[in-house]
Amino acid sequence: MPVARPETSDSRIIAHVDMDCFYVQVEQRKQPHLRGQPTAVVQYNSWKGGGLIAVGYEARKDGVKRSMRGDEAKKVCPQIQLVQVPVARGKADLTIYRNAGSEVVSILARRGRCERASIDEVYLDLTEAAETMLKETPLESLESIDEEVLKSHVLGLSLNGNDEKEIVRQWLTRRDADHRDKLLACGAIIVAELRMQVLRETEFTCSAGIAHNKMLAKLASGMNKPAQQTIVTLASVKGLLEPLPIKKMKQLGGKLGSSLQTDLGVDTVGDLLQFSVEKLQDLYGSNTGTWLWNVARGISGDEVEGRLLPKSHGSGKTFPGVRALKTVAAVEKWLKELCEELSERLQLDLETNKRVAHTLTLHAHAYKSTDTDSHKKFPSKSCPLRYGAGKILEDSVNLFQAGLREFLGSYMNSADGGWGITNLSVTASKIVAVPSGTCSITKYFHGQDRFHASSEPSDEKFAPEDDNLSTSMTESHSASHQTEIGGEQPQITHDTSSFDQYETTCKDEASESCLTLKHHEPQPRLPEKERNINDGKRSYEQKRKATKEKGTSSILRFLQPTSCSSSNQEAKCLSSGVQEASGMESESLTESQNIRRTNSWRYNVDEIDQSVVEELPPELQEEVRTWLRPQKQVKANTEKRGSSIAHYFSPNKNEYTNPKKS
Repeated sequence: MPVARPETSDSRIIAHVDMDCFYVQVEQRKQPHLRGQPTAVVQYNSWKGGGLIAVGYEARKDGVKRSMRGDEAKKVCPQIQLVQVPVARGKADLTIYRNAGSEVVSILARRGRCERASIDEVYLDLTEAAETMLKETPLESLESIDEEVLKSHVLGLSLNGNDEKEIVRQWLTRRDADHRDKLLACGAIIVAELRMQVLRETEFTCSAGIAHNKMLAKLASGMNKPAQQTIVTLASVKGLLEPLPIKKMKQLGGKLGSSLQTDLGVDTVGDLLQFSVEKLQDLYGSNTGTWLWNVARGISGDEVEGRLLPKSHGSGKTFPGVRALKTVAAVEKWLKELCEELSERLQLDLETNKRVAHTLTLHAHAYKSTDTDSHKKFPSKSCPLRYGAGKILEDSVNLFQAGLREFLGSYMNSADGGWGITNLSVTASKIVAVPSGTCSITKYFHGQDRFHASSEPSDEKFAPEDDNLSTSMTESHSASHQTEIGGEQPQITHDTSSFDQYETTCKDEASESCLTLKHHEPQPRLPEKERNINDGKRSYEQKRKATKEKGTSSILRFLQPTSCSSSNQEAKCLSSGVQEASGMESESLTESQNIRRTNSWRYNVDEIDQSVVEELPPELQEEVRTWLRPQKQVKANTEKRGSSIAHYFSPNKNEYTNPKKS
């Protein structure tokens, strides 16, 4: 739905830069022998020579059109060079063209606010640069003007067969020119410089339109191609728009444009001028009616968004004619390919640009061969996006099935056939920068107790001398996973007056992320006979110092739960410290500790999604799998194993699963 935005100023200088037959230029740069020859880029499929997706200007002169296929193009132009587009996952791979487009964007962005509209087109807001140029160098005082600037096409400028470049020079340097025209002249000089810079650095040519808003600049950029630029003055707007077919205007090529033609008899933009804003608002609503009235007069308040990166990622494929997908299994097969490509692009965007997408949308074109309502559109479906190829595929399949049910209606079964999919695509949108202060997966694992755990598995039996486990020896274990041993459980009093210092680790200055960890270890007052278990253990401070010097820490410290059970509406947690094999019994924590530990995080080991583990970095995958792998029990069936992930992460696991009787 178009949005009517008031024009903030008619003195803005907006440029639309459009690459000239970009795919062909990219291939010609890769294969220089193709320069100057009639060339076209074709789809990878070989049916009738493949469909043309880009046609060079040399081939166009010989009558080759994009609607043709390769075999037909060769009949029209026998010397044409057909270059196949790169292929990946059974479909066209446009990566080489996207990367080439990024080269161009990086150059254009040097002079003003830049909005990348597609692979091969960019909007520029040059208002500030033009104002600065006009203040520093009055145009009438320019001694020399670049040849490329003098080749500009100024709409509404009468040439009368005279020297075109000289007439353009006079227009650019007029003393009595309107301030807005002077800004346009400055914009033309800046755009010509940028286009030449693009040519020198990338070997690509481009065309441009310079106007006071995005709509007019877009219309002008395609008027004189290739490698030229067109200027739209305020005086020329009416003459530009009046004869223009209504369907050529942006956002009027679909239903709205058709409605204007059938309901109002509007065939050109000029035909809209006869309708008042009130009439258009009555017919199409306040917003759309106002927008239509503005369009007819060349008014547009759309701003150039400061965006160098695409605002969405998509992957799609067409299945024309007999290649239409007619079973759910066939659709799922192709969705797998599309989702893998989309996932790769999302991951690259996250790693390179620190951006995340939030919405997944499935689009499809379909037909029904057994129903008279075959023109009914396949509904697009959306849902929140989950990262990972497996999750994207799962959600895409669900979206497709929901759309198919709606498309077929309640009286048809998708398994009965009678339908076909001719186009299928998945899109990730609502892409935003990662919020400042969040860059780590650890934010999802914030239990109350965070501790250092081993990042290296050990096959040795747990002992106080084990370097890998000594730092977590005195950590409390969840009461819900405590082994029940008969007899009384006398209380052990813990000293809660001492707390470890805050440990702050700042990471990734570019994302301004900082993770602060608070670590607490209660020290139990053990009976005299039990204190000797600490004799062989290194000092705790030595272990912490060693860990800091190493500079790494394990993700497992964030996974350690403190599961709590509640009784009489009050949550109470039990703690288990280092226990002697001869029969040390578990004790409860003091009331003050219970209060601090009531919000601890729980997780059942059976609920761990292996696809989540596979998305972690390789070193973390190995670490997590090692800790999830149960250790070999010395005595089987002596005690019931815990069902929580905490059971597998406990350094005292063997003591709980195989307690020794005193």
